[in-house]
Amino acid sequence: MKRCVTFGEIMLRLSTPGFQRFTQASSFDACYGGAEANVAASLSQFGIPVSFVSRVPSSELGTGAIQSLRALGIDTQFVHRGGDRLGIYFLETGASARASKVLYDRAHSGIASITPGMIDWDRVFAGASWFHWTGITPAISETAALTVQEALEAARRRGLMISVDLNYRARLWKWGKTPAEVMPELVSFCDVIIGNEEDAQKVFGIHPEGVDVHRGHLDASAYESVGKQLTDRFVHCRRAVITLRSSISASHNVWSAVLWNGSELLHGPTYEVVPIVDRVGGGDAFGAGLIYGLLTFDGDNQRALDFGVAASCLKHTIPGDFNRVTVAEVEKLLSGDASGRVSR
Repeated sequence: MKRCVTFGEIMLRLSTPGFQRFTQASSFDACYGGAEANVAASLSQFGIPVSFVSRVPSSELGTGAIQSLRALGIDTQFVHRGGDRLGIYFLETGASARASKVLYDRAHSGIASITPGMIDWDRVFAGASWFHWTGITPAISETAALTVQEALEAARRRGLMISVDLNYRARLWKWGKTPAEVMPELVSFCDVIIGNEEDAQKVFGIHPEGVDVHRGHLDASAYESVGKQLTDRFVHCRRAVITLRSSISASHNVWSAVLWNGSELLHGPTYEVVPIVDRVGGGDAFGAGLIYGLLTFDGDNQRALDFGVAASCLKHTIPGDFNRVTVAEVEKLLSGDASGRVSR
């Protein structure tokens, strides 16, 4: 099977133990993560050869980040070494009525100072079939945005399938341009667009029509208009995928997704996720599951969508950014077995 490639930032994640608040924690649990690295981790767990492209400093923390990826079988030969520091994000896990909180400390990170020409994209994409990126990377810096464009042009020249998770992050767009000024040109290269209704609204001004999301209920068909508007606007887009989350509390979510394929709206399964162990990386787990399904299930969009939703559901039960589940475990959930009985 041909390789997948993801491009983005990997960071050090520091989490308060248990459900402690930042102000009461005397220690932090450390691991590594980041949207595109999370997708790579899942794909590797699913048996897909995957390369991760990034830039990390020539320090022990940069080496630790690379080693965390290699431990999962991810190809890191295209991770460029350089820059001042590794980005950090701090996580306070919420519970019940108290929401989780994320604080970023990623200014002047290695990838923020990446520039076009540092990565040999023709070499990266040789033998690859899929390229995935997210809206987080062009938000980091102007040069990171230009490098994303360079990568997309190379991927399109080579005929790769290209997917994007819009991943709108208001706190990151600080370098002078808005996502509305940058993202449309980048997204125009993409065959698969993933996001939620807020992403489409904040980035493109696209609003769902007739949305009626009640407590514990997701009116999925209301998002057909979002899918239509995305595929109408971006000529390469073959599939527009909207993730649907109803947050009853920090510990109890309802999770699903829909896929517009240009002619019909496909509905994924709906899962009650309670109690949530760690929702960070849930969207990345969905994206990876969807990509795996589209690569593996011979164009069966429904099966790929279902696999992505189930993979993401399982991620909510696993601490850390990476979704450490297998294809067999996802398919077990899809078969209807959510009992959680001990496997012996």
